[in-house]
Amino acid sequence: MPDTMAPATLGYGEQVARVLRSNAETETFVAEQRKLIDEQTKLQAVAAKLRAETLKLGRNRVLAPLSTAFAGIAAFFGAGAAFVKPLSP
Repeated sequence: MPDTMAPATLGYGEQVARVLRSNAETETFVAEQRKLIDEQTKLQAVAAKLRAETLKLGRNRVLAPLSTAFAGIAAFFGAGAAFVKPLSP
């Protein structure tokens, strides 16, 4: 009887070893996937910041000439007011 039990025990031991190896491989795979997902999240955050900066620069490019024009008009009216003030009674 002991002779028949030893091979069965080895079979179970091999199965347990396979299951443990499979679990270890799965844990390694899951850890790699989590790492890749974290990297992807970081890259998406950087891309969002770049898009926001691009939109801001585009808006500034459109508004810069208008800002200059309004500043020029304000300076013109300011100079006109400064010129008219001493002439008025």
